Amino acid sequence: MAADGLTYTIVDTANMSTAEIYGKVLCDLAEKHNDIVGLSADLAKSTKIGQFAAKFPQRFFNAGIAEQNMFGMAAGLAKSGLTPFVSTFAVFASLRAAEQVRTDICYPKLNVKIIATHAGTSFGQAGTTHHCTEDLAIMRSFANMVVIAPADGIETANAVIAAYEHKGPVYIRINRGFDPFLYEKSDYGFQIGKAVQLKDGTDITIIACGAAAYNAYHAAGILEKEDGLSVRVLNMHTIKPIDEEAIRKAVMETRRIVTFEDHNIYGGLGSAVAEVIVKSGKACAFESVGIPDEYAIIGLPEDLQNYYGFDQNKIIEKVRQIMGKDFEQTEDWEDEV
Repeated sequence: MAADGLTYTIVDTANMSTAEIYGKVLCDLAEKHNDIVGLSADLAKSTKIGQFAAKFPQRFFNAGIAEQNMFGMAAGLAKSGLTPFVSTFAVFASLRAAEQVRTDICYPKLNVKIIATHAGTSFGQAGTTHHCTEDLAIMRSFANMVVIAPADGIETANAVIAAYEHKGPVYIRINRGFDPFLYEKSDYGFQIGKAVQLKDGTDITIIACGAAAYNAYHAAGILEKEDGLSVRVLNMHTIKPIDEEAIRKAVMETRRIVTFEDHNIYGGLGSAVAEVIVKSGKACAFESVGIPDEYAIIGLPEDLQNYYGFDQNKIIEKVRQIMGKDFEQTEDWEDEV
């Protein structure tokens, strides 16, 4: 890793889950920064902050199954000048402890980093109680909160380092299992609030985050080869603050945009992108793909990705569908304002 002298490549991390990479990066950061402390609510093993707990037992606090108390503790530690990294499942961080995150952490803009694992439908077989398809909507509505949804383990490492360097609350949303690697090295230019353009294109823009970014990148390659389409792909790893410039540029240059996310279609990435498009005053063909207005069914994550339309095959289908739609292609934008 370029920042802080950490180095991770696809060779080093091929056998590590995204959460395990987080645990390792946190340990390396803590070697350099004595202000880092860790907290969990009886989920140190599952969220992989257990690596930190084993290495720095005097700097780790297990709150037990009491997430609200844990975030209150984190707020107090931050007020004391420390930098708490709080690890729990996304569904508990964003729903069970939402009031504490909002009032105790975001309101006073405290320097707390929330690493939320098992997000979206990545814990699909655990059922609705452990799916988390509302957290992006909730967390981005909290003033002062930065919201990041990394695409793979390497991006998670970058996000954890960037979160430490950012002063204020940060929510990082990662999955449960072994995410395929989108990046081969860490120095691709990760920056909070700036999308990463994975592919350039002029026919349509795909904007994705999390697991959907990997699928979108490979789907675009197939569409280019089989359909002759020029597909731009943006990895919108930061949901808040969102990269408005990249979205506006995509509207002007491709005039077709589709978003993909492992989250409810209300309030997440798609909603955030749509807000930017509306504010720009420029019309385009637009669709948002994710979990519809329902609770996700139970199943393996890869099956749920297909069912809800953000695996590679369904992304290809959706792009072909949008390319078949008619819309005004004149370059005169005056009637679009």
